[in-house]
Amino acid sequence: MTENRVYNFAPGPSILPEEVLQRARDEMMNYRSCGMSVMEMSHRSKMFMDIFSSTKESFRSMLRIPDTHEILFLQGGATLQFAGIPMNLLRGGTADYAVTGNFSGKAAKEAEKYGKVNLACDTGATGHDRIPAQSELKLSSDARYFYYCANNTIYGSEWHYIPETNSTLVCDMSSDILSQPVDVSRYGLIYAGAQKNMAPAGLTVVIVDKSLAGHAMPFTPEVMDYSVLIKHDSMLNTPPCWCIYMLGLTLDWLKTQGGVEGMEEIKRERARRVYAVLDDSSFYRPHVLPGSRSDMNITFRTPSEELDAAFVKEAAANGLVNVKGHRITGGLRTSLYNAMPMEGADALVKFMKEFEVRHHV
Repeated sequence: MTENRVYNFAPGPSILPEEVLQRARDEMMNYRSCGMSVMEMSHRSKMFMDIFSSTKESFRSMLRIPDTHEILFLQGGATLQFAGIPMNLLRGGTADYAVTGNFSGKAAKEAEKYGKVNLACDTGATGHDRIPAQSELKLSSDARYFYYCANNTIYGSEWHYIPETNSTLVCDMSSDILSQPVDVSRYGLIYAGAQKNMAPAGLTVVIVDKSLAGHAMPFTPEVMDYSVLIKHDSMLNTPPCWCIYMLGLTLDWLKTQGGVEGMEEIKRERARRVYAVLDDSSFYRPHVLPGSRSDMNITFRTPSEELDAAFVKEAAANGLVNVKGHRITGGLRTSLYNAMPMEGADALVKFMKEFEVRHHV
């Protein structure tokens, strides 16, 4: 870690690879001797179109996205897709939603404006501390799609299987995209906000089966109509140019880590070290049950709110920042996204052990 930088465990916007930040710094004022920054160039210039095309191709290659699916670089975050998905796919029919956290709950509520929502599951009664088994899912016979959020940033749970359904699979992968291989061919649509594993906030990547486009509700705005966005190759309006460039740099860095296959090994080991401390402790209380735990967002508590607050304060003094839990849940949360070096996880583990010794009664 570069001197004076901290280990940033924020859930998003989150840590970026140092190598990516250094490369962006070096190219900031004069990108490839063009005399300007990427932030200044026209999105329709040849130079930016080269950035756009190479980033798109790298993304397709990294996740082995089949030609049946289009990649869109959009804005509006996951929140825009909460409405965009039912506007394009629901068509007044029924959709199954798995509510296993805050954002899937928001998505289900938004979709109710455009058709019938069937709750295939809702783990809210137990504080979203688990992912339901396949046998627990209550699926509709006429659902147009099944929606779920792969990783729950706030509560710290993660789906470790792909649901089996008779309808189109739609998945929010904002928190764990590019952290493991994905069989994209099994999905009708995947989307992800960039600000956790890919790039700065401002970019949303949508991977959509092209056969699903062209059925948007009549009142769907052009900027949310997948068929229009595909036709214009994400250039209906000015795209988030800088974020697309940063995604390209991140993909280059990811290749040096062994791609998504290499990253999967790294993230599992990184999370294993932290969970080992939690499971070997009578002081800390993990929130999520074994078998449903996220490798990206680890949530836990100390014996009291006062000690939670002390943990946050002392961690920051030791260069471990943004470990406070979400305002909905309280407690503590550490986000171990792709860019978090193993040294950061080790520093956290060391601090957790020392904190427990100092404060255990």
